[in-house]
Amino acid sequence: MGQKGKKTRSPVRTRSAMKSGRETQALRKKKEMEERLAKESESESEVESESESEPGSESGSEPGSESGSESGSESGSESGSESDEQSSGDDATSNSGSDDEHTNSKGFTDENSSWLKPKSNETTTTKKQQLLDSDESDDDNGSKSSDSEDDDDLLEIEKESKLLDQQLIVEQEEADTELRRTIAKNTATFHLPTTIELTDEQDGTRVVPPSELRERIDEILTVLADFKNGREPNRSRCEYIAQLNSDMSELFGYLPELVEYFLTMFNPSETLEFLEASDSPRPLVIRTNTLKTRRKDLAASLLKRGVTLDPLANWSKVGLKITASPIPIGATPEYLSGQYMLQSAASFCPCLALNPTPGKEVVLDLSSAPGGKTSYLAQLMRNTGTIVANDLKPERQKATIANIHRLGVRNVITCCYDGRKLGKLWKNRFTKILLDAPCSGLGVISRDPSVKVQRTIKDIDQCSHLQKELLLSAIDSLNAKAKGGGIMVYSTCSVSVKENEEVVDYLLNNRDVKLLDPGLDFGKPGFTRYQQKRFHPSIAKTRRFYPHVHNMDGFYVAKILKLSDRRPSDAIVEDEEDNTKMVVDSEEAKDKIDGEVDKDGEGDEEKKEKSTEIDWGKRVKKQIARQKKRSSDAVTPRNEDRTVDRGERSKDESSDKDERLSKKSKVANTPAFAKSNAKNKRKKSSNAKVNKPRRRKQELDAM
Repeated sequence: MGQKGKKTRSPVRTRSAMKSGRETQALRKKKEMEERLAKESESESEVESESESEPGSESGSEPGSESGSESGSESGSESGSESDEQSSGDDATSNSGSDDEHTNSKGFTDENSSWLKPKSNETTTTKKQQLLDSDESDDDNGSKSSDSEDDDDLLEIEKESKLLDQQLIVEQEEADTELRRTIAKNTATFHLPTTIELTDEQDGTRVVPPSELRERIDEILTVLADFKNGREPNRSRCEYIAQLNSDMSELFGYLPELVEYFLTMFNPSETLEFLEASDSPRPLVIRTNTLKTRRKDLAASLLKRGVTLDPLANWSKVGLKITASPIPIGATPEYLSGQYMLQSAASFCPCLALNPTPGKEVVLDLSSAPGGKTSYLAQLMRNTGTIVANDLKPERQKATIANIHRLGVRNVITCCYDGRKLGKLWKNRFTKILLDAPCSGLGVISRDPSVKVQRTIKDIDQCSHLQKELLLSAIDSLNAKAKGGGIMVYSTCSVSVKENEEVVDYLLNNRDVKLLDPGLDFGKPGFTRYQQKRFHPSIAKTRRFYPHVHNMDGFYVAKILKLSDRRPSDAIVEDEEDNTKMVVDSEEAKDKIDGEVDKDGEGDEEKKEKSTEIDWGKRVKKQIARQKKRSSDAVTPRNEDRTVDRGERSKDESSDKDERLSKKSKVANTPAFAKSNAKNKRKKSSNAKVNKPRRRKQELDAM
């Protein structure tokens, strides 16, 4: 109660007094901390001095005897322990005494005073040992912390330059490793798999991973690029090609015969590029229907729906390439209303090459389903003229009719006939014809991967035979005399030579046609030679499209102009008929001459032999000249080289006829012989003059 009364009766302190009291308390605490730190340092120094004195005593006892050393050590240890106990006791009493003095004299009380007191020597030594052991880790951490502090102190430009230096160091290391790798590859020779390894791979006992197959293909290609220096001794080029064929067919999943066929068309590195491009999908392309909208309006409406698109190319004014779309392109309101058509970029090329004009043209699409090219032709003709869309199967024509109605096409007639019979059914009926022939599909493998394992070389040969028949029938249906007509386009979605160049070369040999430039600025020219085969030089005007070059489906386009209805087989038949008639007429003339000579008794054997001799070589040449006169209006690429100077032949003919007339002057007065002779002369004459044989007939009558 008294204490409480004292507290209540204590006078009120001013602000200055309170401030001075706080300062005195802070000074007291500071002094106490300094004293305690000094005591801790003294205790640590004593411990160090004791640890230094122990090894000295041990060394001093070593030269003495065992008993002496033992007694010395025992006595030393006992004395040392006693002294330690006394010192520790003194320290403890002194510490406790000082603490009591501080607490009692100064009245300092603190709840945390226990941890402020210096701890025992054991704890200090263990902590010191831990600190000594952890110097290395502290150095590392310190270095890291110092680096981080340095980085913090740097400017932004200095930090960026430091990062660039580090990147340069990493790039230099990568370049060195790549250089070592390339040196190792170039210096080391690639070894083909042995027969045992190949048998294991074929039997299935060893499965080769795709990465190893790809690495082996790359190695073989590098060897073939420099075969003289990189090949393995006693290994031929055929062995490397055979191994490359098997590895490519295994890696890409093709039949070995198809890969072998591609290797005959392309070089090995280009074959690898073609196979890789055939596995990657082609970009999605749409064709604007200009019968209903414009391309910019269609693009604007599709962009509003979130579709990202670009113009197809400079050669197309209606194509759009779709790069991304959040909605299905084949189900938009624009598609359903017929504003565009899903069509590959390569399918534009045949229609652009044919280029039908608005007017009264009659166009035939011999293989029209599903109607993409037919609708594009109607779009180019602006719904004028007439288009006959034919296909063999009625089921396929359902899609054609649906697309025609959706796109608003009104000038198309659909039918289902065998295209091989249209040449006789509709002969010389159409001004322009488009034949997108059925093929093996070796150019659209990205859309139909089943071609890899389903198509064989036998199937390609069958397709080639069918294409030849369809092409001849289409040419027969074409009208060569139409105004601006007589043009057809032959196209396939295949890259094989058997379905393209061989078919066109067959047409040049069997019909009176010639090739035109398709008017396409891109594409590679067709092959004029393939292995041991040689094609007509004009086949270089045709165009080939490849997936690895043009990022389009594999395609082939040829533009053909029909010159006349003449066929080389018809000319041969006519020549044979004319030759037989000439032989019959010559035999009759010979018999008549012999009879007349016997009656008159004139003429000797030499005159008879001279008069009856026939120069068959000259007669054949005259007949060929007569046939060329008939077809003088249309000269094909085949018979351009066969033309000769007709003036010289006419001179030779006239001289031969004059000689014969002088020899046969005596027997030529008979009316029967004169009639037959005039008939033969009309057949032999190669000039267009009609009055020449008549004049000679008058001379014969006068004689």
